[in-house]
Amino acid sequence: MRFTLNGVATDVAAHPMKRLLDVLREECGLTGTKEGCGEGECGACTVLVDGVTVCSCIVPFGQAQDADVVTIEGLGNAHGLQQAFMDEVGAQCGICTPGMVVAASVLNEDPSLEEIRVGLAGNLCRCTGYAAIYRAILSSARAGKA
Repeated sequence: MRFTLNGVATDVAAHPMKRLLDVLREECGLTGTKEGCGEGECGACTVLVDGVTVCSCIVPFGQAQDADVVTIEGLGNAHGLQQAFMDEVGAQCGICTPGMVVAASVLNEDPSLEEIRVGLAGNLCRCTGYAAIYRAILSSARAGKA
């Protein structure tokens, strides 16, 4: 099946009903996307498919055909989010962090705290609480305006 993965045209021979998460981790070797719950409830496996956040643990690989898929590896630190998460101690165990960063990457350039809360509503953190995560996203937005 052909799709664009992190900006690169990619062809992967995998069953169309295999989970996108498993294809990314096993066939593509991109292990930054994590499995938290396997049920689409926690957001640890969040990736972008055609610019929309999805839980890759519940998306069949067949839905990625001809789509543009972006993982945490493809996002890199383009938004300054990864560095801000480190600076603000927005991660502890790290399982939720890739999904949080990917979800935050599609927020507007200067999100309010409420917009951040809504934008991350599908992402659960069991370690930090959310203050440091919100602080990291706000810090990244401020740095982007400088």
